[in-house]
Amino acid sequence: MRTRHFLAISSVAVLLGLSLVGGLEAAGPRWRFDFEQGVAFSGYNNIAVPGDLGTRFSLSRDFKTAASYYFRVRLTWRFAERHSLSVLYAPLKLSASGTAPFPIFFFGADIPAGAPVTGSYKFNSYRLSYRYALVRGEKLDIGLGFTAKIRDAAIALNSGSIGAKKTNVGFVPLLNFKIEYRLSPAVSLLLDADALAAPQGRAEDVLTAVVVRLSPAILLRAGYRFVEGGADNKVVYNFTWIHYASVGLLIDF
Repeated sequence: MRTRHFLAISSVAVLLGLSLVGGLEAAGPRWRFDFEQGVAFSGYNNIAVPGDLGTRFSLSRDFKTAASYYFRVRLTWRFAERHSLSVLYAPLKLSASGTAPFPIFFFGADIPAGAPVTGSYKFNSYRLSYRYALVRGEKLDIGLGFTAKIRDAAIALNSGSIGAKKTNVGFVPLLNFKIEYRLSPAVSLLLDADALAAPQGRAEDVLTAVVVRLSPAILLRAGYRFVEGGADNKVVYNFTWIHYASVGLLIDF
């Protein structure tokens, strides 16, 4: 909770600080509101808690994980011709159910084989991103920057009176990039991502989409997003791939 508050306060401080910088005014709309929604589907979701002693199981293969509605909200401020900041709120929760195919030791809970099980996987994301426009052309835009991400995650398994929940809140630094190619003044192809790999784990959030400009201030976006990554250590083993069917509405002002 403190980490999330720190990110929120830092975001406000950076925005206020940069608003005082003179001579950096951006031409055209300075703000963009981005609302994305759709359906999230679980790919693989392999788990063991603790990572060294827990039973390895798949929340998607050993149990049935239902598709889930999701949404994301992003606000972007272009404070100079090639510089922008954005804040993102991206909640996600998937629910699973089924019968334990084998005995599962999960975070202190012993679930016997054959027991009915319900489970949940929460992966909320809060991000502050900076991006610099390396290329701004008539046909092609390329941007590169970095993202400060707060991960608010939780994995839970329950079987009757037996159950456990493992939570984790942590900071994740990421690189971000954007490539947008305009097929015409009104239609473009977009690749947008936050990603980074390290010995402690990896994380990727990648969107490929078609963007259609409906008016000078309103755009519609549709495409495919995936979130993949995880970590392997003594505390937790978890690697996940989540697929998203995505539709977004963008408003410039």
